[in-house]
Amino acid sequence: MSKLFTPFQLRGVEFRNRIFLSPMCQYCAQDGIADDWHLVHLGSRAVGGAGQVMVEATAVSPEGRITHGDLGIWSGGHREAFRRITAFVEAQGAVPAIQIAHAGRKASTEVPWRGGAPIAPDKGGWEPLGPSPIAFDDVSTVPRELAAADLKGLVTRYGEATRRCLEAGFKVVEIHMAHGYLLHEFLSPLTNRRTDPYGGSLENRMRFPLEVAGAVREAWPAHLPLFARLSCTDWVEGGWDLPQSVELSLRLKQIGLDLIDCSSGGLVPDARIPAGPGYQVPFTAEIRARVGIATGAVGLITQAMQAEQIVATGQADVVIVAREMLRDPYWPLHAAGMLRADAPWPPQYLRAKP
Repeated sequence: MSKLFTPFQLRGVEFRNRIFLSPMCQYCAQDGIADDWHLVHLGSRAVGGAGQVMVEATAVSPEGRITHGDLGIWSGGHREAFRRITAFVEAQGAVPAIQIAHAGRKASTEVPWRGGAPIAPDKGGWEPLGPSPIAFDDVSTVPRELAAADLKGLVTRYGEATRRCLEAGFKVVEIHMAHGYLLHEFLSPLTNRRTDPYGGSLENRMRFPLEVAGAVREAWPAHLPLFARLSCTDWVEGGWDLPQSVELSLRLKQIGLDLIDCSSGGLVPDARIPAGPGYQVPFTAEIRARVGIATGAVGLITQAMQAEQIVATGQADVVIVAREMLRDPYWPLHAAGMLRADAPWPPQYLRAKP
């Protein structure tokens, strides 16, 4: 029997299998509002057999967007636009999920297919924010250092966004603490040079991300699971690393988080990342073993047998598939065929089932 295609339970939510769609920015929203592209993009992955379908990084405030094309959840209008997406995803048997985020110092850039360059506030962009006034690179805008009062306001924003996610019909929320965005910037000593209670020691650097996690857990119902995505290492000497990720995961578990989505990198432009098939799985396995929390493996997982081996050997509870599901929205159904597992096809497509 395929382990990959066994159900997985977290709190009051059952996932039909252990293949999750990774949150991947589409950069095509207007004023943060989800549209037909998002419905078809996310809906087709639910039709394609994923156990969970997660919406891309969705900003808790306008200045928290990476680009003008990012999704948002800072108003009731954003909430309402998601309702038909969550309803459709759930009707296809997948669990609708959303990642909430703030881009921090990496905000206000052009969309990738237009070069991704920073957009200065006087050129139609907005002011990036960060734990310290350190720019991402030589051409990026120096972020404004957040004051303690700003941090309290952002914690409130995260809580309000979480309540809108519930009202929109989502069953899972993931807090984005990875890839060099705001919460990761507070965690890493490379980007956090503060001398107040939010900087310096590991305890202090974790303080703001843990305050956010606490506010989100308080706003999210007890019967629904809560995830966090971490960059488990910066891949740079003196930066955030796996031992610190283990400690943070322990604290997140105490708050009531249910799964750690283990990614890496994204904080600095010159990191040397040894990317290869399953290169982040060791982080997943270490956190799962040392913390006793469910984990998700992500990063160059492209083959059915590879995914099966990761979950069957206990290195992770789920696999979180990204680019391979951009290439093939029906990858879970095709993987089931390769593994001789029984995965239900949509009745409209049964004539094509092998």
